[in-house]
Amino acid sequence: LVYRIPRQQCSQRKRNFEEYSNRMASGPDSACAEEAHTPTSPTAAQRPISLPTSKSYRDEEHKMSSLTKRGTRRLFSLSSDRDRSDSYSSGSYSGSDLSDDEQSPRDKKQENSKAFSDFCIQDIGLASYGRKVISRAEQAMTGLMTLRRDLAAERKLGGAKIVCCSHVTAQAAVLIETLHAAGAQVRWCSCNIHSTQNDVAAAVAEAGIPVYAWKGQSELDFWWCIGKCVCTDNWQANLILDDGGDATHVMHTRYSGTFKLIRGVVEESVTGVHRLYQMSQAGKLCVPAMNVHDSVTKTKFDNYYYCRESILDSIKRTTGIMFGGKQVLVCGYGEVCLSADCDEVMPSLYCN
Repeated sequence: LVYRIPRQQCSQRKRNFEEYSNRMASGPDSACAEEAHTPTSPTAAQRPISLPTSKSYRDEEHKMSSLTKRGTRRLFSLSSDRDRSDSYSSGSYSGSDLSDDEQSPRDKKQENSKAFSDFCIQDIGLASYGRKVISRAEQAMTGLMTLRRDLAAERKLGGAKIVCCSHVTAQAAVLIETLHAAGAQVRWCSCNIHSTQNDVAAAVAEAGIPVYAWKGQSELDFWWCIGKCVCTDNWQANLILDDGGDATHVMHTRYSGTFKLIRGVVEESVTGVHRLYQMSQAGKLCVPAMNVHDSVTKTKFDNYYYCRESILDSIKRTTGIMFGGKQVLVCGYGEVCLSADCDEVMPSLYCN
């Protein structure tokens, strides 16, 4: 924020300073002689110089300080409002949470352009933008896209019926569509009520893949969506792709007979893995389960490299502050905070 002096006042000060400089350059003796030989009307050089006094400087400094403080508060307010209103995840517009007066997606009759209606999302109209977001994610996931081309050629996952309970994001959508392209039937629901990208869910629904998720779900909506993916007419899941163990928990507790027919469970989170170990120790895990969380690739990228970037990025996006010169205290527990060594990243941003 720059404090601007009025142009007229600035010009007058410049002229006064030039006149003062000329008089001092000619020497004090010549100035006195000029005053002695000109008793008539005072010239410009004889007029008193209106240089700014210390009091005027203090007044201007006070004005500038107050304007700067007000401007800074305003700028921070605008930044905070923008960050709160924009839900940024991989460049995606996720829409706002449901208000009390807004109709729940469960009460809406929804279908895509091909009259497909086996989904429940916030707004199918966001599908075109969601497709652009997924396309950008595909460009950064070259390994998975190569695998998609190899699997899709022979439809190697034909006969697989997968219940997927994960974050509904653009990156996860690339995986879901890869499974679909390889011949698998997938039903997708969210494992987190806050992370869902509504536009991505709309794009997947427009592609004809059953998806039950929207941002800002209630707890009842959360379990309802999982139930719609786990149990539906004329469809029997044989694989579970889980993040947090919620889909596994629902099938084991509510549909125990169906759970015994599952060919395998894939779990990628710390919480879900602990649940599986508890079930195994209690003798209740009657299906094969794969612990993806402890794999080298998942541990290194998700718990180490990703956390180093995402923690700093999320703090900067939500607060809008600069890290340089700040004193930072890192508190946490478990592998995510400690093994990621987040404190090692802080000096790169010139903070202590």
